[in-house]
Amino acid sequence: MATLGSGPVRITSDVLANLDGVAGAVVLSTCNRFEVYCDVAPGADPDTTRKRVLDAISTCSAVSPEELGRTLDCLTGTAMTEHLFSVGAGLDSAVVGEREIAGQLRRSLASAQESGSASGPLVRLFQAASRAARDVGSLTALGEAGRSMVSVALDLALSGLGRRDLSGLSVVVIGTGAYAGSTLALLAARACTAVSVFSWSGRAGAFASARGATGLTSGELPAAVRGADVVIGCSGRGPRLSADDFLAFGQGAAGPPVVVDLALSRDFEPELGELPGLDLITLEHVRLASPREQTDVVRQAGDLVRQAALKFEEDRLARLLDPAIVVLREHMQAVLAGEVAKVKSQHGCTATAEAVEFALRRVVRQLLHVPTSRARELAAEGRQDEYTAALETLFGLDVAAAAAAKEAGPAAAETGPPGCPARARQGEQAPDGSLPAAS
Repeated sequence: MATLGSGPVRITSDVLANLDGVAGAVVLSTCNRFEVYCDVAPGADPDTTRKRVLDAISTCSAVSPEELGRTLDCLTGTAMTEHLFSVGAGLDSAVVGEREIAGQLRRSLASAQESGSASGPLVRLFQAASRAARDVGSLTALGEAGRSMVSVALDLALSGLGRRDLSGLSVVVIGTGAYAGSTLALLAARACTAVSVFSWSGRAGAFASARGATGLTSGELPAAVRGADVVIGCSGRGPRLSADDFLAFGQGAAGPPVVVDLALSRDFEPELGELPGLDLITLEHVRLASPREQTDVVRQAGDLVRQAALKFEEDRLARLLDPAIVVLREHMQAVLAGEVAKVKSQHGCTATAEAVEFALRRVVRQLLHVPTSRARELAAEGRQDEYTAALETLFGLDVAAAAAAKEAGPAAAETGPPGCPARARQGEQAPDGSLPAAS
């Protein structure tokens, strides 16, 4: 949904992470994508938490919760994990295999970490997605199967101009975000040096000078467009330029420029393409001009992504039973220590007592082997609650209380009952409240 990327209030990870029921959040917002990944806090109701997140997004974007509910896709568990891994690898992009998205994913996580919004599960999720993207890049030729959206768009623009290269052309770029930076880098790599940058926020000067381009003010924009061969929009955070604007800009111009609109929320009104002689290239044109997705290399990349997502989910589920396994081990070790103490008190520190202790420890390890292995198997099947309930019934253990006391530290365990799990404790909570939003 275009409005989400340019609402009245910017939707950030820390805004969502401070909501009740949310343990952490990461926002992945690019020119053609808006996704929110939320980690539901232990004990919180996922449906209630999801509603709070949608209400917060609605407040920031001025889009009604009802419209958001109809528009956004909600994914959880393995489906959510595979989606993010596919996004990071470039399999879910307008141009398959685009390289920019992997960097955007890393920057989104870094931003959430800097604000303290990324919980343990989300950090592990995004780091695993980055590893999967690197594996896809090194083990397949996906990068050759698809080019970046900017590259495809520039090729379309050249075709419209009847040119084979960008050298000597004048280009105006609207926007100063990460995608605008990628656009300027590609223009420079393709020998286009006459590049100007405009930003509705007024940040064009510093942004452009750091990249060898020229910054434009609002007053300078009309003349720059009038003399441009190509105008590229990759902002989506300001007013849309209309056909009337271009008619006013173009008075005295030799001919209309090729206009490329790469912003999800659009930098140009659609009727701009109806002006005589003006070519308007949109994301849909870029998608249609991109290599077909059903190729052997893309299928190979998809298999790698699915395998990586499945492995991540298996490991995540297994970690959910780590506290139960630790409690069981400590219980067995405590029983062993008690029996060894009895032997030593009766027989003293003799070789016999040491031999008994050694033998008992070996027995405990053997007794724990099957329960530990079985815990991993049940976790992989999503049956960790059954395992924990069995331990508590058979051994009289309180796994949750023991694990919370261990997290709180020795002092808390000795001086009073354990309180609510801290943020560190949320590291074992699955990010089942994820809300990836379809673009």
